[in-house]
Amino acid sequence: MRSNIVSEAGLSTRFKQWWEGIPFLTSVVVAVCSVIYLVCLLVGYDSFVEVCFLPSAVISKFQVYRVFTSVLFHGSILHLVFNMMALVPLGTELERVMGSIRLLYMIVLLATTSAIFHLLITLIAAFNPVYSYYHFMDECAIGFSGVLFSMIVIETSLSGVQSRSVFGLFNVPAKLYPWMLLVLFQLLMTNISLLGHLCGILSGFAYTYGLFNFIIPGSSFFSGIESASWLSTCVRRPKYIMCTGGDPSGYIPTYRNTTSSETMAGNMWTNLSSWMPRREVLSQSTEENSRFPGRGRTLGTPQTVTGPTNGSDSGLQARLLESGNSPVHPSSQEAIDAGQQRNNRRQPGIEARSAATLGAPLSQERVPSDEEIQKLLAMGFDKTQVEVAIAAADGDLNVAVEILMTQQG
Repeated sequence: MRSNIVSEAGLSTRFKQWWEGIPFLTSVVVAVCSVIYLVCLLVGYDSFVEVCFLPSAVISKFQVYRVFTSVLFHGSILHLVFNMMALVPLGTELERVMGSIRLLYMIVLLATTSAIFHLLITLIAAFNPVYSYYHFMDECAIGFSGVLFSMIVIETSLSGVQSRSVFGLFNVPAKLYPWMLLVLFQLLMTNISLLGHLCGILSGFAYTYGLFNFIIPGSSFFSGIESASWLSTCVRRPKYIMCTGGDPSGYIPTYRNTTSSETMAGNMWTNLSSWMPRREVLSQSTEENSRFPGRGRTLGTPQTVTGPTNGSDSGLQARLLESGNSPVHPSSQEAIDAGQQRNNRRQPGIEARSAATLGAPLSQERVPSDEEIQKLLAMGFDKTQVEVAIAAADGDLNVAVEILMTQQG
């Protein structure tokens, strides 16, 4: 009897510790989906055709609410448990990087864009002149798995790994990992929405490659929401993570490993995206970029500072502003002032290290490798600006990233 009490107490303690380790928004999504399923179970509600994503109803009756109700409802207890257990690690990592309110925006964006892809593919399949697959119009999709596939694509792309393990059985290239999961789930499980998962993957790749950048607000937008009085109760929660970054243990690299062909495609998209309106990005730190804002691992390795002075920093800023493609933005001037204050605070330490390395030859100065330059290009920066920033930063990639972010703001 005593051992049973101890084991029950230990189990409840472990569950409490596990639950407290889940960030605010991820735990809210898990709780909301679980409560909705429990209420449906208690009241005997099983008419999911009224809340699922049904293309024919969305198009003919303009029932747009199905885009979001279909994400929150689940058809069975196994369906709910499987999706929520997959959401916890994915949501935890992304929320620590992006922040709670930014992750909420991303989930809404992914759910909406997945639904748009779903509608487009359904219409093409149903009304193409070759062969009509009209039954797709009456396919009822429900569950959070579409958004989960989008999050899998984003996390895999940001992780920087070359291969991923599929259920611990075998490894596949990281780029094929979401597609392998799509095929396996379709073969091993019944009543699986192929279009729902496929459109989630497409939405995730679109987000990863920056196709949604023009509709993603900057950090100032999310900071303004977090400072609102109506959200103060949530912000004060201990598990809430501000959009400027959170737990440093949740680092995910903010770049993708690329080949030459990928770099060429990225440069082509950069040229095309120059015609689109850009979102405002404040230079919060050297660990942010405009595509996946938040905290991440810094590029390069720690280096010995060779003693830059305030005068050289001012000249550097002047040269970069002259070589830029746009006039000085107020957020850029704020970033320059902040950098000037940081330089003033660390000036004594720099002078001491400069005296220690005064006799070092100039040939020992670190030159960035082509791979590191390609990483900066893959983040969406222009090649000319990257070269100017690296030259002006004396080869320090961290300073170069901060300079590029300041210009892009």
